Amino acid sequence: MKLVNYLFFNGNCREAFEFYAKVFDGEIVGLVTYRDEPGESSMPADWQDKVMNVQLSIGDQSLMASDSPPQYASEMGGFSISVDLGDLGRAERIFAALADGGTVTMPFAPTFWAKGFGMLKDKFGTPWMISSGNAGE
Repeated sequence: MKLVNYLFFNGNCREAFEFYAKVFDGEIVGLVTYRDEPGESSMPADWQDKVMNVQLSIGDQSLMASDSPPQYASEMGGFSISVDLGDLGRAERIFAALADGGTVTMPFAPTFWAKGFGMLKDKFGTPWMISSGNAGE
């Protein structure tokens, strides 16, 4: 079994996932738009090129998402995507990249449980927790 986070965006999913692919050195392995829907799409013309489903592969992990149709749009909340990296320098770089244009809720710094930990909401509204190593190691 593998648990995969699935995010819903309000029209900027493609931009977000292209950004995440760069930040995490990942690869978009599948992207389907509403235009690709078999038969006649129920989406308005200005939503035909929005993302119906996308999958980002990062190592042996995946992150998936779509653009939520306007009638179902909402702000992301009630969760954070937690990323734990063994390389403190890489964790700091990823945190900084995700924080650019976003809102830092806890600056990346050593804690009693980790060599580095920080929390933020990126420019797309996705909440993240970035962590590196156990403080006692």
